[in-house]
Amino acid sequence: MQRTIKQLFKGRAVTEGAGVKLRRLFSDFEAELFDPFLMLDDFRSDKPEDFLAGFPWHPHRGIETITYVTMGDVEHGDSLGNKGVITTGAVQWMTAGSGIIHQEMPKGDSQGRMHGFQLWANLPARDKMMDPRYRDITAANIPVVQRPDGTTIKVIAGTLDGSRGPMEEIVIDPEYLDCALPPGAAFLHPTRAGHTVFVYVIGGSAEIDGQTVADRDLVLFNDGSQLLVQAGEMGARFLLVSGAPLREPIAWRGPIVMNTQEELDVAFEEYRKGTFIKHAPEGKA
Repeated sequence: MQRTIKQLFKGRAVTEGAGVKLRRLFSDFEAELFDPFLMLDDFRSDKPEDFLAGFPWHPHRGIETITYVTMGDVEHGDSLGNKGVITTGAVQWMTAGSGIIHQEMPKGDSQGRMHGFQLWANLPARDKMMDPRYRDITAANIPVVQRPDGTTIKVIAGTLDGSRGPMEEIVIDPEYLDCALPPGAAFLHPTRAGHTVFVYVIGGSAEIDGQTVADRDLVLFNDGSQLLVQAGEMGARFLLVSGAPLREPIAWRGPIVMNTQEELDVAFEEYRKGTFIKHAPEGKA
C-alpha cells in the first residue's frame, strides 16, 4: 500500500539560543503526530548575523538530538568535558539521557554560509535516565548509494541497496536518508508499516501523492508499505526520516522532555540546585 500525504507543513520562522534565526518545521504542538520525533529545525543561512550568536550553555534530558551539517562548521562542548566540531557533511547523534549541559556554536564556512538541520528524537521511559553518549559521524563514514538513473542517497541511518548507515542500536529503529534525484527521476521506497515517515524537501521540487512540494516543504505520510517521490524539472533533494512510535505520554518544557509533569519538575529543580548531571566527566568516574 502506497503512503499518501497525511499533512503538509511549511514551518515557521523562530529565533532561538542567543539570537539564531531558523525555520521550525514541527515542535511540541505537533509532537503526537510525529512520534517518536519531537522537533525539526532548519538552520540554513548565508548571513553570519543569523547564526553566529549560537546556542550558549543549556541543559537537555530525556531526548536525543541529531545534528546534520551540510555546509559550514558547528563547534560544541559540554559539561562532561567533551568538545569538537561538526563539519560539512557530518552528523552528531547526541543522547542526552539523564542529563547534559552543552553549547552549540555555528561558525559557518569561509564564505559565511551555515546550512544544517537538527532533529529531536524522544527516548522511551526506560531510557530517559541512561548515561549520555555521543556518536560523531564524519562525512567519509556515511555510505553513499549511486543508482543508475543518477539518484544519490546518503545513508545516515537504516539500510538501502545493501548499504547500512553508521547509526546502530537506536531504540526507535530510525531511517535517515539524504536523497538527491535528477530531473524527472522517481524514488520508490519501501517503508515499515506502523512507522512514522516524513520527507523534508531541501532543494528543487517534487510531486508526492499528486501534490507539488518544494524547498522547505515537509510531508508527513499516512501509514503504508512504500512511498513514491517524483522529481521535478530541476531535480529534487530531500531528507527522508522514519522511526517506530513510542506511544508514551510526553511532558515537555524547553530543552527537557520527560513522561510526567513530576519528572519535569524534578529535572528543573535539579538544574537549579546544581545536581542535574548524573554522569561523571570523562576520566573522573
